[in-house]
Amino acid sequence: MEDANHSVVSEFIFRGLCNSRQLQTFLFLPFSTLYLMTVVGNLLVALLIIADSHLHSPMYFLLANLSFVDFCLSSVTTPKLTTDFLKDSKTISFGGCMTQILCVHFFGGGEMVLLVTMAYDRYVAICKPLHYSHIMDRHKCIWLVLTSWIIGFLHAMSQLAMILDLPFCGPRVVDSFFCDIPLVIKLACMDTHTLGIVINADSGVLATTCFILLLISYTYILVTVRLHSKDGASKALSTCTSHISVVVLFFGPCIFIYLWPPSISWVDKFLAVFYTVITPLLNPAIYTLRNKEIKNGNHLPDLYIT
Repeated sequence: MEDANHSVVSEFIFRGLCNSRQLQTFLFLPFSTLYLMTVVGNLLVALLIIADSHLHSPMYFLLANLSFVDFCLSSVTTPKLTTDFLKDSKTISFGGCMTQILCVHFFGGGEMVLLVTMAYDRYVAICKPLHYSHIMDRHKCIWLVLTSWIIGFLHAMSQLAMILDLPFCGPRVVDSFFCDIPLVIKLACMDTHTLGIVINADSGVLATTCFILLLISYTYILVTVRLHSKDGASKALSTCTSHISVVVLFFGPCIFIYLWPPSISWVDKFLAVFYTVITPLLNPAIYTLRNKEIKNGNHLPDLYIT
């Protein structure tokens, strides 16, 4: 066929979270509220850090970037999910689908690397406090953040390049609420088993590598501080608890989805909701509610407490 590379299929249809029309109508308000809270929470954290000169430190610079990434990640999927609750036909154009895939992997991959960067920042602050200002200077912080964006972009482009020219000429129903690669490639008019393994390996390797680096970082922090000071261990534990909570909430669903092929539909949808809707909402709460400088307005630097 003439345009076989890009398809006879010009749009895809989302099956959504459920089939019940009444339940979908009921879910509209909760998900709209969750998205509004995500937008307000993350942008408020970012703007507060930008506006308050006392918070212009590496830790808060990285936190502001995390909040911005979470806002972007949630905005890729949640508004479409929310409006689709009120529609009988949940469609998305071919270009819109490819854009969703690009953006989800761009912001998702960037966030993984950014969390590793934040772990490195805490390692330097807690284990090498006397050298902190020298190691984590302004230029180093900017380059670390740029690196996270670059890796996220390269990861997203590698994912998109592998599926962009697939022939889509048959079924067009995606059993989800957004264009997730493992589900989209199943609709291609060719055998995609090997391609699916390569794509999952690409995402799985990035997620697993970052996750392992994070575990090593926080383990080293806790072991190092425990050997030097019981009081320091308590403060480091406070720091690591909030960071590790975010790591587990974000990486758990991602690793499960991309290391294990889609099997039980509702489980995959639940995990997808968790890392695209719930986690971006929880991140600002987890970081700021445990943060004395932001919560109490105490601007004395404390490298151990977040």
